[in-house]
Amino acid sequence: MTGHTTDEAADTGAATGTDAGTGRDAIVRAARRAFALRPYAEVTLRGIAADAGVSASLIVKYFGSKEQLFNTVADFEPAADELLAAPLGTLGRHLVLTVVRSRREQRGDPLLRVVFSLGNSDERSLLRDRFREQVTSRLATLLTGPEPVLRAELIAGQLLGLGATLSLHPSGAGAHATPEHLADLYAPALQRLVTG
Repeated sequence: MTGHTTDEAADTGAATGTDAGTGRDAIVRAARRAFALRPYAEVTLRGIAADAGVSASLIVKYFGSKEQLFNTVADFEPAADELLAAPLGTLGRHLVLTVVRSRREQRGDPLLRVVFSLGNSDERSLLRDRFREQVTSRLATLLTGPEPVLRAELIAGQLLGLGATLSLHPSGAGAHATPEHLADLYAPALQRLVTG
């Protein structure tokens, strides 16, 4: 990977539910990096293929076109399904455990790639729009009590902060703590936002 640390590469990828042995996961991770860091028009299938260590024809085989690959990259629905798969009473802890385990087991943060799209007005704004629609707004519809949209935005921000912190300190104390211990420390603040 050119110009990226191993942890940065992991952060811009996320669980895809695919067989890593096929090269499909490598393609998705490389595409997430490319589309998050460069304007859509500057991204080429050949460049993604080189970063992923596969041929451009394999990308076409799996995804058909650059547009279809971008749509795959911009989809947060699978991550949201996993993140929100818990009752409200335990959702804070579940959110933390899901983020930490995803990073460790699947070498990818389910949400952090949206951070790389901030401040851009080209097609990457679709990442922000999809994140808002598929993660934040969906979470807001589940919350009860006052100001569910504000609380959902703050929860999303806290999860992004957790991912960013673990990225900034890839060999720090957080890397050596169990997911359960991290949840013990981080989840109570999230749970307060969940319950309102």
